[in-house]
Amino acid sequence: MSSLSRYHALYESIRSRQIRPEVHKGLDKVVGRAIMRFKMRGVTRSWLRTQAERVDLMAPELRSVSADSLRSRVEQLRAVFARGSQAEEQVRTGLAVVREVARRETGEEAYLVQVMGALALYHGRIIEMATGEGKTLTGSLAATLIAWKRRHLHVFTVNDYLASRDARSREAIYRFCGLSVGAIVQEIDEKDRAAIYERSIVYGTPKQITADWLRDQIRLGRTNTAWAGRQTSALGGGPRGPISGPMIPGLSAALVDEADAVLIDEGVVPLIIARSRRQDDMAEVYLQAARIAAKLDEGPDYSIEHLRRRADLRRRGLVRAEQAWSEFTEPIWKAARRAEELIRQALVARHCYVRGRQYEVVEGKVVIVDEYTGRFLPDRSWEHGLHQAVEAKEGLEVTADRETLARMSFQRFFRTYPLLAGMTGTAADATSEMEAVYQRPVIVIPTHRPIARVESPARVFKDTESKWIAITDAVVEAARAGRPALVGTRSIAASELMSRLLDSRGVAHKVLNANFDKEEATLIAAAGRGGDERSGVTPAITVATNMAGRGTDIKPDAAALAVGGLLVVLTEMHGAKRIDRQFMGRSGRQGDPGQAMVFVSLDDELIVRHAPWAAAVLRASPGRVECRWGWLGRAAFRLAQRRSEARDRRSREAVLRQDTWMEKYLPGT
Repeated sequence: MSSLSRYHALYESIRSRQIRPEVHKGLDKVVGRAIMRFKMRGVTRSWLRTQAERVDLMAPELRSVSADSLRSRVEQLRAVFARGSQAEEQVRTGLAVVREVARRETGEEAYLVQVMGALALYHGRIIEMATGEGKTLTGSLAATLIAWKRRHLHVFTVNDYLASRDARSREAIYRFCGLSVGAIVQEIDEKDRAAIYERSIVYGTPKQITADWLRDQIRLGRTNTAWAGRQTSALGGGPRGPISGPMIPGLSAALVDEADAVLIDEGVVPLIIARSRRQDDMAEVYLQAARIAAKLDEGPDYSIEHLRRRADLRRRGLVRAEQAWSEFTEPIWKAARRAEELIRQALVARHCYVRGRQYEVVEGKVVIVDEYTGRFLPDRSWEHGLHQAVEAKEGLEVTADRETLARMSFQRFFRTYPLLAGMTGTAADATSEMEAVYQRPVIVIPTHRPIARVESPARVFKDTESKWIAITDAVVEAARAGRPALVGTRSIAASELMSRLLDSRGVAHKVLNANFDKEEATLIAAAGRGGDERSGVTPAITVATNMAGRGTDIKPDAAALAVGGLLVVLTEMHGAKRIDRQFMGRSGRQGDPGQAMVFVSLDDELIVRHAPWAAAVLRASPGRVECRWGWLGRAAFRLAQRRSEARDRRSREAVLRQDTWMEKYLPGT
């Protein structure tokens, strides 16, 4: 069989759901993407616009029909979609009818670009829609058609709040269209979860739904990994608990909101089902390792690779560590290799995991912070003793080590869905990965109105102190003009520093980070408020990690629009350009005026870790405080960002290789 024929056979088998999409590499990857594009070439932006315009032509006639007549049309279309034999004309009719239902039930009438987006989602594409363009309505139109056809649809959001909010706000549309909807959130028990999964459309986070699916596999004995075998034996080899069958009736279709965050950023995070060991005899050992690590000297005794989060003991360090642990009586210190591993882990915890960035201490416990969203992950812990090493470093009570029962990456989980679609504001920057990993083409949907946001060139400062002074000056100036501002930071610690600087200048503001995440909806609702000196109303100044408003809109009021709209200030560039774009997209929604400013310094983690030589060159450039070669500084930071993106991409590829190995050698998983 020729190479081309082999790929045609491969993709035909994928299309017919016989096997999961295979992730290729090298020339195979290039050819695979080319064939995927060829297979899916029919759905282009121009085709979507033509189809959307035809849908729009049906709107006047549908507005005039009675509620009973509209309901009758819904029932007829549901039957057509359930048979799976609908033509494009019927898809257009179905979309037009659902659009009219949404108008009547919610008062929201989809724009032409939203109809384009819904069609693209129905056909299994990843779409990029700018912030504020109405992805929630777009997704609900597509979700109705997909659920009609597939019977069950999972809609993934980035947090429990959005899952509950969207399920409630879209319920009237789905109910009119003969569909049931529910949301899976943390506090729902197992019995109620099973009832919700029976509904047509289920909203939830990847963590919640993937964990439930993985528990199903363990309960039903379908996972034959070594760790899952422990649970199978614990369950007596069969089902046990309040429900005997699976909670999730099957994986039919997935619609992913904020697709870049879920499929790319979160994609490499393994979902792990674990249990505490029966007794904890390691707490003192982790504390001893932390004390030894604190006495060693970086350089002579050990080296740290911050990018890989790895520590290497040198000869002197190993000798000093051996002398220290020889005094301990615990048996584990008699095994030299395991003892070295404990010391290296303690050094990694000490240098590569920073309080306020990777974790925070809450009520005496280490709580992981999501580095992409700034949100707490209270029910997660690091593997292989790292969590205990961080606890020991902080001098906290060391929790019992956990035994892994089953694990699966989100990448692997999402690739099991026969239909996968998604939407986000920054999908184009991740096109190659979406196509290579998920075999999903990316389509950029045009905006309803031209973007009026002004994006100022990044300002490059030679030290951190000068940068923070300049940022504070910019925010104070905006506040005096009555202009709302959203200040974005990369960590909890940076957001609190910004807060102290604004306090010192007498600027009233709110802080939104993982410590105040319960106030997010309230803060975001008010973040677009302009100032009015006559009535004594101060503009909304919000300092936030990049969790701010993800999945929600900041709507500037009339006073804010009169002075230029929302000002977004980025205090540091992120490791991926699309995260910067996502944050800057908080401003200038739906053609509103707005401005985005970026401030960086040569001490920032991004350039120090990924282009240190460039930072050294720029420090020698003209200008005592701010780099006068601004263009060169911006180029250096973009280079560092590309290197960071490449490193993260390699990390995700490593996870894919692991997934491929597990599928090949552990076929029951």
